[in-house]
Amino acid sequence: MPFWDLQRQLGIDVDRWVLRQSMPQPHGRAGACHAFEREWVECGHGLGQTRARRECQPEYEDFMECMHRTKLAARLRTILEQRDKMIKEGKYTPPDHHKGKEEPRP
Repeated sequence: MPFWDLQRQLGIDVDRWVLRQSMPQPHGRAGACHAFEREWVECGHGLGQTRARRECQPEYEDFMECMHRTKLAARLRTILEQRDKMIKEGKYTPPDHHKGKEEPRP
């Protein structure tokens, strides 16, 4: 906790300028990852850079996953590889609409 709370005393909100998700958003709604970023910032507040990196790693990883979706992409890649493997082995046949064939329309 800072010794002087300058943001409150001066009536400014520096977080709004510094944080990515706190910037003005369309339609006045919070950014998709705003909660994760806020948790990460609140965790590291007053700890110092070295301790914050060590102690707030889970919050940072959650924020980065929300922003970049790397774990989700890896999971989807694994699922598609498994599907392709099952198709080659003949254990799975995808439905026609997944092959690009449309159903006849009336």
